[in-house]
Amino acid sequence: MPEIYFDVRWPDGVTQRCYSPSTVVEDYFTAGGEYELPDFVERSRTALGVAGERVKEKFGFYCTAASEQLARIERTAAGYASAEGAEAARVTVESLLDADGNIRGNARGSARDRSTR
Repeated sequence: MPEIYFDVRWPDGVTQRCYSPSTVVEDYFTAGGEYELPDFVERSRTALGVAGERVKEKFGFYCTAASEQLARIERTAAGYASAEGAEAARVTVESLLDADGNIRGNARGSARDRSTR
């Protein structure tokens, strides 16, 4: 399966490289897109859930890497959600990269993604 990485910048400027076993994340995130913290977490849950299911359909088992990535995102987001000013916290998806580190285009990003910039 074509895996993909997405680099995110958290509200305090810290960056994190995230992993998905499927390119489905391109349907939920746009490179350069900025998302309110709860929206980013919900999109991550959905995208990584779908990615895990795609692995299960193809290989017969759920992808633990997708589950672990989601858990890391949720733990990190929880720290920002409890901080002062959390209602204005935003996460930026800085880039989408293929397994070789090449920047991916984002023609598949939704209109909703483009409107949140």
